[in-house]
Amino acid sequence: MYHITVSDAAGFCFGVQRAVETVERVAQEGGAVFTLGPIVHNRHVVEHFAEMGVREIAAPDQAPAGSTVIIRAHGVGKHVYEQLKAGGVRVVDATCPFVDRIHQLVRQAEADGRRPVIFGSRNHPEVIGISGWCQDPLIVETPEEWEAWLLAAPDRPSLPLALVAQTTSNKELWRKFREISKKLCTNAKIFDTICKATETRQTEAALLASRSDTMIVVGDKTSANTRQLAAICAARCPRVYAIDHAAELSDCDFSRSHTIGITAGASTPAWIIKEVNQAMDENKMAETAELEEVKPADTASEESFEAMLDASIKTLNTGDTVTGTVVAIGTTEVQVDLGTKHAGYIPVDEVSSDPNEKPTDVLHVGDEIKVFVVRVNDQEGTVQLSRKKLDGMRVWDELQEAADSKTPVECTISEVNKGGLVANIKGVRVFIPASASGVARGGNLEEMKGKTVKIRITEVNRERRGGRVVGSIRAVANEERKAAQEKIWSEIEVGKKYTGTVKSLTSYGAFVDIGGVDGMVHVSELSWNRIKNPAEVVKVGDVIDVYVIALDPEKKKISLGYKTEEMNPWNQFMAKYQVGDVAKVKIVKMMTFGAFAEILPGVDGLIHISQIADRRIGKPEDVLTVGQEVDAKIIDVDAEKKRISLSIRALLEPTVEEQAAAIEEEIENPEA
Repeated sequence: MYHITVSDAAGFCFGVQRAVETVERVAQEGGAVFTLGPIVHNRHVVEHFAEMGVREIAAPDQAPAGSTVIIRAHGVGKHVYEQLKAGGVRVVDATCPFVDRIHQLVRQAEADGRRPVIFGSRNHPEVIGISGWCQDPLIVETPEEWEAWLLAAPDRPSLPLALVAQTTSNKELWRKFREISKKLCTNAKIFDTICKATETRQTEAALLASRSDTMIVVGDKTSANTRQLAAICAARCPRVYAIDHAAELSDCDFSRSHTIGITAGASTPAWIIKEVNQAMDENKMAETAELEEVKPADTASEESFEAMLDASIKTLNTGDTVTGTVVAIGTTEVQVDLGTKHAGYIPVDEVSSDPNEKPTDVLHVGDEIKVFVVRVNDQEGTVQLSRKKLDGMRVWDELQEAADSKTPVECTISEVNKGGLVANIKGVRVFIPASASGVARGGNLEEMKGKTVKIRITEVNRERRGGRVVGSIRAVANEERKAAQEKIWSEIEVGKKYTGTVKSLTSYGAFVDIGGVDGMVHVSELSWNRIKNPAEVVKVGDVIDVYVIALDPEKKKISLGYKTEEMNPWNQFMAKYQVGDVAKVKIVKMMTFGAFAEILPGVDGLIHISQIADRRIGKPEDVLTVGQEVDAKIIDVDAEKKRISLSIRALLEPTVEEQAAAIEEEIENPEA
């Protein structure tokens, strides 16, 4: 008979849980989804997501443009983000907040003139990612390597340094690393960056291993976190079995075991831990085995694993409103003491619904605040909290009321995805399907981003995970259009003028929206000139002034006019020119009896063959060419028949007055 004790801190850490939930959410949105490397170091989790269609890539350039790439909890270097952006992919960042903090620390250290020193495994993705946020990092894997480096040159101990650790580092080795640094370094800043959950897991594993004659460490062989746990246990327990899943228990020998401890790495999902427990429970050699809960004070519970889990869950529940005290305000989260065994934290983006408001603007250490329980992680002993969700609950009531009363709500489009648009109303995410966006099928939804619109709330579902609100721009637009149509039809009359927008063109005319109602401008009403296509005069989107020519209220048809008397070329000519004026004209057509010339677009005059030159010519082509511009004098206008006579010769020959003046000059000065 042997007793089984399960570590309270076994399983997913906060960062891994967050990354896994991110992949699940993005996978459900559809489209091509990739993770840059395995999302976590556990093949079972990776295989699960592969079944959902999420594929793994090794490098940014392997992601096709338009796809979604998820950055795993380990994080990546700055250049990777730049490569992905250049490749035209959507990036979803699931980097653990504790890892992201290290990125900020090393980046700031270099900006302050300090060289970052990273304590961790050189080939670990997290360390590689941290290195990508600084120019000249130093990576050391052991305290001995660190001491040797410092003593290799006399100036090194006095160098300005910034020391950080991989979040999953062995805390005992990190302690030695720090002692060496404090002893030898004179200008070093040390940042404790080992994840608190990692410290707790390692502490409990060490305690459990020292009290057990056999330890089972559950986790993927590639996980550094799991390997660290196995090493910690091996230093304190005679028999340690590192297994990937329950099936590998058959290779373990428990015949000499009396006390068995079970722990698991941060990348091990809860269902694998549960399978291991169940497999041990079903073992005939352990029919009466008791499942205990390890506690730091060495007080073991004899409850089953399921009973322990139930007891923990009863402490706090998702959806509860609780009161806590702010104990620390960091760059990525606010830590809150809830008076329970759980460590409470508020992600910075859950502090306030105002994205421009910083946590330090509204919170201070020691403040007692009410918070909403978003997620309870009993395995990790953490509780994700939200301050803004309490405000959001009031917003939910307002949205429900707006949905019930069909009252339009104003919002700004913040995001575009494959399915449609996303808006944010006081912290509540609102989805607007593409079909309800008001954008024509195949249109560019990206043009809506940043626009403030009115929407009708069509669905409010608080029960769905995370809540769901659906809105429609099209519904409001249709209602407004209907109201505008009723208003127009109540006051429209022949001759009334409107300013409208060209909506579409056909071979026979243009359709113009005059404020909710479309009217048609026939091609003959677009221009005084003869045109073959409406596009010669207007284009879709043009704002033009029109007037009502005719209407049929029963058939809801409106005929509009665009050309006006002011636009009539003949009227323009008559207003601008008179007989005797000289105009710059363009030769447009040749006839046997003369040439026609354009004075204004739509107004032509005839230059008779006798008026083309100051000599006799056989045909107009002897002097003129089509397209040629010449000066011509207006010698006659027939307003009734709208005919104009032009003369080039009149500008070449002296006038009667000029001839008379010349004769007089000759008489008075015969010798001149």
